[in-house]
Amino acid sequence: MTYCVGLKLDAGLVLLSDSRTNAGLDNISTYRKMFFFEEPGERVIVVTTAGSLSVTQTTMARLQEAIDDPDSDETTSIMQAGSMLQVATIIGATLHRTCREIAEQTRELNQQASASMIVAGQRRDGEMRMFLIYPQGNFIMATEDTPFLQIGEHKYGKPILDRVVTPETSLADAQKAVLLSMDSTLRSNLSVGMPLDLAVVERDDLRVSHRRRILEGDPAFMEMSAAWSAALRDSFGKVTI
Repeated sequence: MTYCVGLKLDAGLVLLSDSRTNAGLDNISTYRKMFFFEEPGERVIVVTTAGSLSVTQTTMARLQEAIDDPDSDETTSIMQAGSMLQVATIIGATLHRTCREIAEQTRELNQQASASMIVAGQRRDGEMRMFLIYPQGNFIMATEDTPFLQIGEHKYGKPILDRVVTPETSLADAQKAVLLSMDSTLRSNLSVGMPLDLAVVERDDLRVSHRRRILEGDPAFMEMSAAWSAALRDSFGKVTI
């Protein structure tokens, strides 16, 4: 399993993903779950994935193949699509087709073949958008009322996002919020694991403004985690019933 989270804020986009893939208790691997598509000054798209690795890898390969196809157009290539809504539509259709085909191939093995994705970005002269795309190809958008989206093992990291994230949250605080959300998930679910991939896209920057890979034992992440644990214990001690 995995955990990915994305925030759509007034100041920009913040996304975080882990990289653990499980195929049983004794078969744990590391695969990147965050993908970037950029034409600086023109458009930027960030995709995070959760679910069947065969589905997500095939879907991403097909999206790249469409980008590289000299006969592609705005209906088939996310790098030519006229809007982020069209980008989400192309990715949704590709994901649905892949899920359906792999599910048919593995039906006799009684294996699951589904995945979901967070797609975020901005096109020149367009608005920032963030979508959660389901295996069926349909999707929902992040809004002012719900400025964050999650896929994978999301329940452990949701409470802090509910409490602190609003559209007005700064990019610095947003990075702290998603990292603490991930820290809570790492502590509670062994199917989520390091390394982590963090990306920030500032509004109208039309490129990935900041990206960071956080490895096991990263000093800054460990210090943040320890400080958060201490703060929670201190606050718990002060609560009366």
